[in-house]
Amino acid sequence: MSIWEALAVFAAGIGAGTINAIVGSGTLFTFPVLLATGLPPVTANVSNTLGLVTGNISGAVGYRRELRGQRGRIIRFGLVALAGGLTGAALLLTLPSKAFDAIVPILIALALVLVVLQPRLARALARRRERAGTRPHADGGVALLLGLLLASAYGGYFGAAQGVLYLSLMGLLLDDDLQRVNALKNVLGVVVNGVAALFFLFVAHIDWTAVLLIAAGSTLGGQLGARVARRLRPQMLRGVIVVVGVVAIAQLLLRK
Repeated sequence: MSIWEALAVFAAGIGAGTINAIVGSGTLFTFPVLLATGLPPVTANVSNTLGLVTGNISGAVGYRRELRGQRGRIIRFGLVALAGGLTGAALLLTLPSKAFDAIVPILIALALVLVVLQPRLARALARRRERAGTRPHADGGVALLLGLLLASAYGGYFGAAQGVLYLSLMGLLLDDDLQRVNALKNVLGVVVNGVAALFFLFVAHIDWTAVLLIAAGSTLGGQLGARVARRLRPQMLRGVIVVVGVVAIAQLLLRK
């Protein structure tokens, strides 16, 4: 790797850490750059996953204030994310990449629709519960756990726009502030990338130069992204989510 390629990977790591803390989808920054340096796709994906772990941790630490009072959710959702992330990491090494190519853009598009319509859908669900005399499940119920499991499996497999999937699911099914939901998303990102990284350490080829450069950049970006995201109003945050999601869909379609 030349000095200019190293600088490009480091800069991509900063961008990835920043956008992961705000929305997710940091892989959109790092993965194409790693491919441009000549790394094979699987090696690039594995090295990227390891490198982004410190950035995920940095973003979660930056959001620690919004995590207060969510210990129960963190444990329950974290266990689901761990199982999903490990499954996705195993699938990466056993399935051809085309296995997910067709469905992933559709999933992200549906997630974006949910993000945009979330306020209206939440109000409609609230009115329905009021008429039925029922109360919302504090942790989203079985539907949310199943959705998080599938989103985490995708995250362990590739991860681009994984944060968009998390935010759309939790934003709709949890009766909570979007910033607190975003804090949860960052913790789940730590779990999924962390368990996938541990799996890859034993079974995959890793480019450690790329890992270290991305780790350094994403750690800086995680702190920056957390500061920026906490200042965004819910409407602005949803706007950022939609833009990132559309870019993710375009990039995934162009890769075909």
